[in-house]
Amino acid sequence: MRILFLEDEPTIREVLTEYMKMQKYDVVCTGDGEEALLLIGEQPFDLAVLDIMVPKVSGLEVLAYIKKHRPKMATIMLTALDDEKTQVQAFNLYADDYVIKPVSPIILLKRMETILRRVKQDGGKEERGLVLHAQSYQAFFDGEPLDLTLSEFLLLQVLEGEPKRTFTREQLILRIFNEDYVGNDRIIDAHVKNLRKKLPGNYIKTVIGIGYQFQEEPQG
Repeated sequence: MRILFLEDEPTIREVLTEYMKMQKYDVVCTGDGEEALLLIGEQPFDLAVLDIMVPKVSGLEVLAYIKKHRPKMATIMLTALDDEKTQVQAFNLYADDYVIKPVSPIILLKRMETILRRVKQDGGKEERGLVLHAQSYQAFFDGEPLDLTLSEFLLLQVLEGEPKRTFTREQLILRIFNEDYVGNDRIIDAHVKNLRKKLPGNYIKTVIGIGYQFQEEPQG
C-alpha cells in the first residue's frame, strides 16, 4: 500500500514514517501542501495522511483536491486542531478519519489499517469528473479519455493546477513551451478554443484584458 504523508514538523514526520515503514507501507513524505498536490498528480496512492497547518497549501485544500480528482484515495487528517468547526469542515470534504495530535503511532497505524481494509472491501470508487494523469499526459472525464494534443493537455494542466490564478498568455507560453517558443502569443487562444470544444463544459474562463483562469465548476 502506498501512503502520502503530509507533515511539516520534521520529528513527527520522521517518527511516524518509520512506524509506517515497519508495517511495510511504501511511504512518500512531504512538508508542504504544494508539493503534495504535485505528488498526487504524478503518482498513485492508496491513502493520504494530511496535516492541516502546513506551508503553501493547507491540508484541507489538499483534501478537497483529492476528493475531486482522486476519489479512490482514502484520507486521514492528522492535526493539532481539535475545534469542532475544523473537524466538521474536514468531514464535509469526505475525510475518512480525523486524528488529533499528539497520537500514539500504534493507534494511528490501526486506524490506517481499518480504513485501508474498508476501502479494499468496497473496491474503491470510480474517478468522476475531470481527471488529469501527469505521467501519461492523458485527461479523462468520468473515466473516459479525452482526445487532447500534448500542448492542449499541458495548457489544461497548468490552469487546473492553480484554479484561483489568472494566467497571462505570456505566462502560459513560458509554462508550456519554456523559452523555446518563437511566435505570436495568440497561439494560446487557439489552444483554448480547441479545449473548449473537447471538454464537457467550459472549464476555462476568459478574464478580459488579462488572460485565462480554470473554473472548478464549469459552465455548461
